[in-house]
Formats: sequence, structure tokens, C-alpha cells
Amino acid sequence: MVNIYNFSKNVIQNLIKENKNNSSFIPIILVLSTIPLPFAINNISVGIFLLASFITFKKVNFTIQKEHLFPVLLYVLMAVSFFWSIDSKETLSALSKELPLLLIPLGCLFFKTNTAEQKNKIIEYYSHVMAAYVIYYCLRAIIRYSIFGDSRMFFYHGANEFDYGLVPKLLNAIHMSVYVAVAFFYFFTKEIKTKSDTFFSVLLFAFILLLSSKNIILVVVLLSLIYILFFSKAAHKLRLRNLIIFGLLLLIVFSIGRIKDRFKVEFQSNTDKSLSANVIEGIPASVHYVSIKEAWTNPTFTPNDYFNGTAFRVYQFRIFTELIKENDAFFTGFGLNASYSKIKEKAMQYNLYMGVENDSDSGYQSKNFHNQYVQNFAELGVFGFILLLIMLTVNIKNAIISKDFVHFAFAFLMISLFLTESFLWRQRGVVFFTMMYCLFNSVPKVRDVQNSSKAE
Repeated sequence: MVNIYNFSKNVIQNLIKENKNNSSFIPIILVLSTIPLPFAINNISVGIFLLASFITFKKVNFTIQKEHLFPVLLYVLMAVSFFWSIDSKETLSALSKELPLLLIPLGCLFFKTNTAEQKNKIIEYYSHVMAAYVIYYCLRAIIRYSIFGDSRMFFYHGANEFDYGLVPKLLNAIHMSVYVAVAFFYFFTKEIKTKSDTFFSVLLFAFILLLSSKNIILVVVLLSLIYILFFSKAAHKLRLRNLIIFGLLLLIVFSIGRIKDRFKVEFQSNTDKSLSANVIEGIPASVHYVSIKEAWTNPTFTPNDYFNGTAFRVYQFRIFTELIKENDAFFTGFGLNASYSKIKEKAMQYNLYMGVENDSDSGYQSKNFHNQYVQNFAELGVFGFILLLIMLTVNIKNAIISKDFVHFAFAFLMISLFLTESFLWRQRGVVFFTMMYCLFNSVPKVRDVQNSSKAE
């Protein structure tokens, strides 16, 4: 107990000390650390961040950084889309959810910009908090498994909030994978690791595997290889050995039970014919598995057709191109969060499964595009798409300039994630992306690195 008390006391003292140097330190950590918690708690944290920015504001701290203007411009475009939205009620209600795109960059304008060292410490605290969440959910899974005896407690998320799964459905396994992945790369890329750093690296990587997000697993493994082969001090000496180790690791990833099944259904469906019914355990034999080719070319479907993740995203991209042409929405889109009615029209046109009334299964027509690039284009037009590309380009460019691998990992994860998820259309997603984007893409971070390089 004494050791725990002393540790907690030191952590609090260090937080207070850092916050005296920059009043944004604790508020930023608070916002990032509460993202997995209920929305109300995270909203309060964002409110504290904004309140602190106004209370501690000094004119000398006020700096306008062009990187921070792009999220603001994206929100302005969202607000303006109300005037041409095909569903103004949905657009208006969605604007409150997207407010972090406006409020977080504005809050950053009033705070003194964090130094590179302070930013690294923020990521350090964030990473330890994510490790605590991982430990909690692992213990939760063990307890639930001991009660129900179902191995599904250790994988992905359930079909609803009360179903089996490693994390609750509302938290979302794919999104949680992203939060944990950033923390993983903090521990993994530390040049001098303690035993606890190594333990957290292994634990967080294992947790990402259990969450079973194919996209995130592949990106994390790829980024890990890039770091080992090109960024680590031992890159040249141990290149061959590390390649062998990670090759074996990939084989393990693709051969583990449920994780293997999730990859198998994606890759085997890339054929001209549908799959046999035994690919996914528990799916009735009468179900037809739609291949990628069928998703793109079939003139119609039946309610008995099943789309896996990749096939469904191909179908969504297909109807996006059709909707843009048919509705002449290239420049304006349909308005923020207003595309659902059009998606439903296409689902009815193609005779997709529409779900069961008064059941948790809502059908394919209720899903968004599951692609942030497409979502921006469909609802905000080509200018919304361009603004998103600008932010991602600025993000990856500054990551390369700063030579900060955690920043690079975040930038790469976002580029990849946006291909399969409408991440910014979710409250946790928009808070996470905007805060991390503003934290990493501040001018001093880039200038500090450039100046230190010149000094050398």
C-alpha cells in the first residue's frame, strides 16, 4: 500500500509540475484518457479543456497555426451543408457531435504550445492509461469466461451491449484497436526499455490481436517491421533475424482460431463464386456469401445474401459512385449525415437484407459508407474530400519531418483506418483524431527537430 501511495503521489506531483509549465498539459491528457469512457465523461473533459484554455489565456500564447485551421474549415463546411442538405434535421443534430473539429483547434489557439518534450510526456501518460484499460478488459474477459465458459469473451466486441466480446459494442473493437495501437508504439519504440515497457508492449500487441481488427493488425505489424528495419538502432545488424521473427509472427496471427476465421472469410471471398456455408461457424447453410466481384457487378441481390466486411465496403463504394452521378452531388454532396436515405433507397433497389422489425439486427440499409473518404465526398462534396486529404497529407508530412515514429504511426493508422471506417462520424473518433492531430501538428515540434538537426 505504501508503494502504491508513493507512486500515486509522484504521478500527481509530476502532473502538477508539468501543468504549471503549460496549462494545457492536464486538460489534454484528461480528454485523451476519457475517450473509452461514456460520452458524458469525455464531453465534460472537453469542456474542462476549453474552460482552461479561456481562463489561462494570455495574448503572448496566441498563435495561429495553419495545420489547426483545416479541422475548423471542415466543420464550417459541415455547418454550411445544412443549407443544401436533403435531410436538414439529421444534419443539424450531427453538428453537435462534430463540434470537437471546431472547439479543440480553437482551444489550442489560446494555450501556450507544448514543447516536444511536453508532447512526449502527454503521450507517455496517455499510453499508461490505455495500458490500464487493457488490463481492465482482460480481467473482465477472464471473469466473464469463468462465469459463462465462452471463449468469445476474449475476442472482438459483442453483437450488442450485453453480448459476448472483449470490449462493449458501443466502444467498438476496431476503434479501441486504434487507441491501443498508438499506446503500443510508444512502448515499442522506446530506445531504452524497462521491464514494464516490454511487458506493456507485449500486452498491448496481444490485445490488438484479440480485438481481431484485420486492418489494424496488418498495419500494426507493418509499422513494427518498418520501425525495426529502418528506425531502430539495431536495424542493420538484426535485419535478417527480425524478418524471420516477424514472418513467424504473421503465420501465428493467421492461424489463431477466431482471428484466422476473420481473415479467412475476407480473402476467400475474393472469387467469382460464393463461399461454402462452412466458412463462418454458425451461419445457416442457406446463406449465400457475396464475393467481391459479385458485390461490384451483380444487378440485384436477395435478402439471403451475406456480405463480409470487404464485400460490403465494395458494394458501398459502388452505390456511392452511382449516387453521385444520379443526383449530381459532386460539388455539394447530400449534407452532413444526410446520406442514409439514399443508402436505404439503394438497398431497396438492390433487394438487400433489410433486417427484422423490433430486432437488434437492423439490416444493411442502416449502415453508413464505412469509408471516411467516401463519407466526406458523399455528404460534403469534393471540397470535403479535399479538406480531409489535406489534413492527412499535413499529418504524414510533419510526422516525417519531426522523425517522431509515434506520430508517424498515428498518421499511417488514420490513412488506413479511413479506408474501412467512417471514424470522424463517431463521437469518440472525432475527439481522438482532432486532439491527436492538433497535439502532433504544432509548429514548435517540427521547428525543434529542424533546429536540432542544423545544430548537429
